[in-house]
Amino acid sequence: MNTYLKYQENYKHGLIGFATLSILAQSCLGSFAAMFILMGGTNPAQMVQLFFVTIFCMIYNGAVLSQQKAYVSFAILAISVFLSLLFIAINIHALI
Repeated sequence: MNTYLKYQENYKHGLIGFATLSILAQSCLGSFAAMFILMGGTNPAQMVQLFFVTIFCMIYNGAVLSQQKAYVSFAILAISVFLSLLFIAINIHALI
């Protein structure tokens, strides 16, 4: 938890720059996740995965655009990145 709090404090101090970079990076990561999900097919389980990746990317972008508090947007960023990485790992494993 100490590492999370350290990154959250850094995010808070450099909010303008980190928000810009994180929107770019998180959106690219989300699109990679969407690509790997769709490479496995379009069955209902993959559509649910695609929904979660897309909605959390959009929630983070909306949180930054609506100027939410730094700890709120950082928490949403962490959830979004975690879900994208999780679904990438699941779908790479399924493709191999």
